[in-house]
Amino acid sequence: MPTAKKEQTIAALKARLAESKYLFFTNYSGLTVEEITKLRTELRKDGSTYAVVKNTLFARAAGDELAKTFEAFLAGPTGVVFAASDPVAPAKALKDFSDKVKPLEVKASYVDGAILDPKQVVALASLPSKPVLQATLLGMLASPLRNFVGVLAANPSGFVRVLAAREKQLAESASENASGVSSENASGVSS
Repeated sequence: MPTAKKEQTIAALKARLAESKYLFFTNYSGLTVEEITKLRTELRKDGSTYAVVKNTLFARAAGDELAKTFEAFLAGPTGVVFAASDPVAPAKALKDFSDKVKPLEVKASYVDGAILDPKQVVALASLPSKPVLQATLLGMLASPLRNFVGVLAANPSGFVRVLAAREKQLAESASENASGVSSENASGVSS
């Protein structure tokens, strides 16, 4: 029979799982409390959290179906990154921590219902973040519209330039005709 404390832990894990779309499973062995605190600080910058979990309690919180999916990763010391908005940011934070502070074994990741192995997590870390991808996509979508507006604006302005050139041409021919008439009158008077 689970104790009240275990039931509270299971309930807290269920709540975290419910609000998290992305999970990263790590092996935290060899990390000091100070290093885990650094990792948590880095992960919080993007809204992710890190928890050292007891495998049996995490499996109970995940439920039968997810527990079977995570069964291979819930062995040995396990730390879980819970992320809700962007899978790239926690992957980058884990990679940066592993490169700069201390090597951290990533067991696997759960992203959009699929399990990613450690190599795929490293590949995920090399992607631009979600806001950067959204901005790039928006720029690509807006570019043809800007070009279209430019073409629409170019036609009236081109037409105006043609009219201005024609007006100048007419003004020049009128001034030539006027000066030609003046010179004819001047030559006719002197004869």
